Amino acid sequence: MDNLLRITYRQMDSSDALSALIREEFEKLKEFFDRIVACRVAVEQPHRRHRQGKHFRVRVDLIVPNGEIVVGRDPPEHVAHEDPRIAVTETFRAVGRKLQDYVQRIRLDVKQHDEPPSGRVVRVDKSGQFGFIETADGREIYFHAHSVLGGAFAHLSVGAQVRFVEESGEKGPQASTVSLVRTGRPAEPAAQPA
Repeated sequence: MDNLLRITYRQMDSSDALSALIREEFEKLKEFFDRIVACRVAVEQPHRRHRQGKHFRVRVDLIVPNGEIVVGRDPPEHVAHEDPRIAVTETFRAVGRKLQDYVQRIRLDVKQHDEPPSGRVVRVDKSGQFGFIETADGREIYFHAHSVLGGAFAHLSVGAQVRFVEESGEKGPQASTVSLVRTGRPAEPAAQPA
């Protein structure tokens, strides 16, 4: 049995077949997201003495980095939940949907932190075809007018803050994509060669 998975049966006898199904469903979750910390599954038959309408409750507590996903299925109005296999399968489907949402959120958080580098324009050629960006570490990166997004090359001037994507060019580093960062303060006009 997987050390991350703990199965508990309440008010009912344990079932090897149901435990196998739970392990199978848990393995599907691990294939989708391999950083699961722990999973606790509780299966309960609350009204054991009734001759008809025995419904099963299933609760899954999935522990993930920086969070927990909890899904409990207690739908006594659904005839399908008289079959514990269906109750388990539906609960794990709901857990899978919540896990997908969680993974999308953490991927979005990572993307938000992976912003392209920024710099400032230090030279713009008077022909209006290219310029140079100074990076935070003092390097100069070449860029062509066609690399500037949104046709904003005409609005670039010395001192303008930009974000860029760096790549290797024939003559050294160059920016393949440049976007103007609107700061609200005017930049110095471009220096014209004498």
